Amino acid sequence: MDQISILSTKTLSDEQRQVFLDADFDLLEQDFIEIKNNLFELNTINANLIFSSQNAVLSLIEQNGWEVLKNKSVFCVGIKTKELLELNGFKVDVYMDYASELAEIITLIYNKESYTFLSGNLRKETLPQALKNEGITFNEIEVYQTTLAPFKISDQEKFDGILFFSPSAVESYLTNNKIKNEVCFCVGTTTAKTLESNKIKNIIIAETPTIEEVIVEVIDYYRSPKAPEGGTEERVTV
Repeated sequence: MDQISILSTKTLSDEQRQVFLDADFDLLEQDFIEIKNNLFELNTINANLIFSSQNAVLSLIEQNGWEVLKNKSVFCVGIKTKELLELNGFKVDVYMDYASELAEIITLIYNKESYTFLSGNLRKETLPQALKNEGITFNEIEVYQTTLAPFKISDQEKFDGILFFSPSAVESYLTNNKIKNEVCFCVGTTTAKTLESNKIKNIIIAETPTIEEVIVEVIDYYRSPKAPEGGTEERVTV
């Protein structure tokens, strides 16, 4: 059997990379987006904080005096965001896998509170629009910027699978490259929808939206007796 070849549209950690090496997969990594943290003031923060990504947390802890916010209640999207917040001394009251789920919890149960949403420039409207619709008091601070970093993959490179971790990475990749028969492994449904909007059908979505789960999906897919030939599928991890 030929060696499985995988492209990651994000540089992986040593531990994440080792999983592919142990499985004898050929792995190429290329960052298709770039993150730049903004400087911002902490004097307009409401009673509760909302984070929808780890990038927002990393930007916050670069600001002078951020430690005074550790007594705030925190709502966030993603288990990795929650873990990073707790690692830095925050108490996370509620976390959900997707922004739509967090918006539902806030609007149904915590709608009398006030919030500050620490966001990026390419964030979706899901959370702020839900809060606006319900008349919930909140403000938003853009704490980091995501920019596309398109890169042309050599025509000599052939991949069995491509890993995508954000809608922006999909957009950046498709700027100079086409997806043909490759299987696209996605961190979540929003990323998958971006692929679908570009007529891409060979999509597999991670059971939970983490890089580690995407990697598990890849290994499971190619180790199974017969991989499915298309369609969007959510595979159960083992």
